Amino acid sequence: MVENWEHFLLPYQQAVSELKVKLRGMRTQFIANNEESPIEFVTGRVKPVSSIKEKMVRREVLEDRIEQDMQDIAGVRVMCQFVEDIYEVVDLLRKRTDMTIIEERDYVENEKPSGYRSYHIVVEYPIQMMQGEKKILAEVQVRTMEMNFWATIEHTLNYKFDGEFPSVLRERLQKASVTAYDLDKEMSDIRKQIHLAQKQQNERRDSEE
Repeated sequence: MVENWEHFLLPYQQAVSELKVKLRGMRTQFIANNEESPIEFVTGRVKPVSSIKEKMVRREVLEDRIEQDMQDIAGVRVMCQFVEDIYEVVDLLRKRTDMTIIEERDYVENEKPSGYRSYHIVVEYPIQMMQGEKKILAEVQVRTMEMNFWATIEHTLNYKFDGEFPSVLRERLQKASVTAYDLDKEMSDIRKQIHLAQKQQNERRDSEE
């Protein structure tokens, strides 16, 4: 039984803080090497107690199974500029030895019926506590800024309408998701064309020297 929620959430808060530092550090390394970073920025949060309790009821999670059955108490979000950056970040996380990937869910290529897109990774992350090491579950969401904008609006509407907003709005949201994803793909194509043009320009310059 959870008698002290503040004490219970301490390792999750530590996990979020450490993961944000490490993921931001990855971005810093790309920039230091004069390379394009697949990570634009990183945010994180610990799920509020009220949300934990609501999810326990909705998912029928027993109180003594919270640590095992609730994977998103600690949540970190990685924002990318381009869709292909999402998969580069995922590959980088797979190579890390300071966390273990437990589960992956690709909602980018396989979006939810609502139109939601993101890549979810559940990791087991070790925290060094005064009592010793404690491994906890944390969820890392990787998405483009367009996907995040859509998800933020959808979350706000869900809150206002208690998950039952009008079908007309639901349909418009789904269409907006398609439009946002088309924009993501178009921007990726533009970047590829820019890189190709730069490469051809460099090759011409080298041949003239």
